[in-house]
Amino acid sequence: MSPSYHRNELLENEMLPADIVLAPAWWHYHEGITFDEDFFFHPFRRVEVERRMEKVLYDRWGRFGLGRDRDEDVPVIGAVHLAAGYLISEMLGCKVDYLEDSPPQVISANLDSLEISPEAAFQAPAFKKFESLTDALKTKYGYLRGDVNWGGILNIALDLRGQAVFIDMIERPEETSRFLAGIGKIIDRFTNGLASASGTTSISVNRTVGHLPKPVFLHSECSHTMISVSDYEKLLMPLDTEWSRKRRPFGIHYCGEDPHRYAEVFARLPHLDFLDVGWPGNVKKLRGHLPETFLNIRYSPVEIVKQEPDEIRRTVRRLVHDSANPYLTGVCCINMDQHVHDEQINAIFEEVELLRKEYSEIDRPSGNETDS
Repeated sequence: MSPSYHRNELLENEMLPADIVLAPAWWHYHEGITFDEDFFFHPFRRVEVERRMEKVLYDRWGRFGLGRDRDEDVPVIGAVHLAAGYLISEMLGCKVDYLEDSPPQVISANLDSLEISPEAAFQAPAFKKFESLTDALKTKYGYLRGDVNWGGILNIALDLRGQAVFIDMIERPEETSRFLAGIGKIIDRFTNGLASASGTTSISVNRTVGHLPKPVFLHSECSHTMISVSDYEKLLMPLDTEWSRKRRPFGIHYCGEDPHRYAEVFARLPHLDFLDVGWPGNVKKLRGHLPETFLNIRYSPVEIVKQEPDEIRRTVRRLVHDSANPYLTGVCCINMDQHVHDEQINAIFEEVELLRKEYSEIDRPSGNETDS
C-alpha cells in the first residue's frame, strides 16, 4: 500500500511550501529601493514600496506564486520582504542605523546593568513611531496586515549587553535569568499587539509561515549557536517551554549552522510545531528526534550564488528526502544578495514543484484516515 504522510493539524499547510527573501542589497542594486527610516515608518511609503516589491517578484517568479498583491495597496505594517530584526532593540535603547542597501544595523547599547523597563520600552520614540504608522494605515485602509521581526530573547540581550551577556550567564545566572525573562515579557506584549492588529506575528521572521493557514509564533534563536546546550536548558529553555504551551503553533528560527546540536533538547519541549533549519544543519538527525515538527530547510544564500542550477536541484531534493515528510517540510532561501541569478532561484522552485508532483503520486491516504 502507498504511504500516507501525516500532517500537523495546527498548521493545515499544503505540501512543500517554498519562498525566498532577497537581501536589501539585491533590491537596491536591481530596483533602486532604499532602506532608510522612511521605508520602515512612513505609512504610505510602506504601502507603495511593498506593492512595488510584489510587482517585481511577480514579474520574475509569478509562475511560482510570488507577487499575488502586485495590483493592490496593502497596509503592511512591517517589512515582510526582508529579514531584519531591530524594533524591540531600538525600543530598549539601542541606536539603529538605517542604511540605503542593508537591513537596519543595531548598535549594542552595552548597558551597565541587567535592568530593563517594559513601560519605558513602550513609551520609547521608536514604539511611538510604530504606533503612528499603524494608526495611519488603519485609519486609511480599515485593516492591517503583516508584522514586524521581533528578534529573539538572546538576540536582544546581546544587543543590550553586548558580549558581556555571556559572562553574565556564568557569573550572575539568577540575575541573567530575570533579565532574559524580562525581555520575554516585552516580546509577549509586543507580539500580542501584533496579533491583535493583523492576525500574525512572524511573517517578517520567515516568509514561509505566511504559507501556513495557522499563524506561527516563531522565536528567533540566531545567537544560540554561540552558547552551549546546557546554557540553553538552564536559562532559555524555560521561556520556550512556556511559549510552546501558550503560543501555538510555536516555532524556533535557528539560522546557525548547527541546529542538530539542539535536536535532543528541542525534542523535550512540550510542543515544537515549526523549526527553521539553518544551513548546513543535519536534517536527518533533526527528523529523527522531531518526527512531528515542520522542518523548514534554509538554503544558504552564500552557497547558492556559487552553484549551477543542477547542483541546487540535487541539493534541494536530497534535503527534502532527508526530512522524509512533504507535509512537514518547507524550503526557503533567505537574504540572497545582488550576485544571485534568476536561474539559481528558479532551480529551487522548479525542483520543489517536481517533488510535489512525485510525492502526490505516492501519497494516497485511504478514505477513513484522519490527519494526526
